[in-house]
Amino acid sequence: MRRISTGLAALVVGLASLLSAATAGAADAEDSERHRPGLYVPDANPAAYRQAFELGRAGRLRDAAGILAMAHTPQAVWYGDQTPREVERQIRAVARDADRGDTLPVFALYNVPGRDCSNYSAGGAANTAEYKAWIDAIARGIGSRDALVVLEPDSLALLPADCGQDDAQGTLTAARYTEVNYAVDQLEPLRGTRVYLDTGHPGWHSVNSIVPRLLKGGVARASGFYTNTSNYQTDDANSWYGKLISSCVAYVDGGGDAAACPNQWWPRADARAWLDENVQVPASRMKHFVTDSSRNGRGPWTPPPGKYTDPQDWCNPPDRGLGARPTLRTGDPLQDARLWIKIPGESDGLCLRGTEGPEDPERGMVDPKAGDWFPEQALELVRFANPPILGRG
Repeated sequence: MRRISTGLAALVVGLASLLSAATAGAADAEDSERHRPGLYVPDANPAAYRQAFELGRAGRLRDAAGILAMAHTPQAVWYGDQTPREVERQIRAVARDADRGDTLPVFALYNVPGRDCSNYSAGGAANTAEYKAWIDAIARGIGSRDALVVLEPDSLALLPADCGQDDAQGTLTAARYTEVNYAVDQLEPLRGTRVYLDTGHPGWHSVNSIVPRLLKGGVARASGFYTNTSNYQTDDANSWYGKLISSCVAYVDGGGDAAACPNQWWPRADARAWLDENVQVPASRMKHFVTDSSRNGRGPWTPPPGKYTDPQDWCNPPDRGLGARPTLRTGDPLQDARLWIKIPGESDGLCLRGTEGPEDPERGMVDPKAGDWFPEQALELVRFANPPILGRG
């Protein structure tokens, strides 16, 4: 028994040493501007600690420390499928904890009816009335405390009409806009809450197609929008996409047509020239945005040409890395934050890439279901992190 205790103590000391080196830079950055709160670090997935322990017990201290450093980085807290009573209690507990530590929690709300087109992350409220009651509970839970809300990933980029779920009258799509608008109107007016709406990512919708959806979703009454949640687009691509969307929203607000706006596939010089000529709104009056850098350290995965009928490049792609650390200081007047919205280390789902399965042919194994811990991917994210999650050594 004494030998086990001694071994555990040595493991803890070793991990703590490596972890302190990993987090020193972040601590220094916070010290440089103490009057601004940092981002909240929620409790990690318990499987992350189990993986770190197993790695440490096997003598792989650096890998173990990398998993812990990843788990101890600020990231979003996700809510979906809880009852109103449960979500109110859980939100209130996190908001209070963040308030005590003078940090800003990021809440990813994921409970809209028809969520994920009933695919890998299917679920959500049964109907609009149930969803409204859920949002009301969240508003009560947040109260007057500060919070950043990432409202319903895929809610606008993946409408019921996009996946063949709607009727000829567009009933479910109209309900989706009603639900998103309701959430904006209940949450954005809270004293310390900022709400951001869904745009998918820059490899998906053009600026011209997503801006009308944002406007119908109530972005005019929200703080702004977010991009790249659970995806792998680079920081540069995300920031440029955000600038173009924000500029297009301002242009339409001034009477312009979204179809005329430059999109992310225009030559940048041409797009900048168009913006200089057509958008003179100061950044303070434009819609701001946040981005997800949780898994974009190596950018998007390029599937082998012709290998798969449906490569699912978004679904647990191999050899990706953690991206830049979350921050509220982006240096961009339109970008309010760079965040880890997707929980790195949690699976995207069962990826078959057009094959009969059950194994992911790119990995030679059955991927965990969406939201479950994926040890192999977690270790990849740590090892290929850019910038590194641990100091050199």
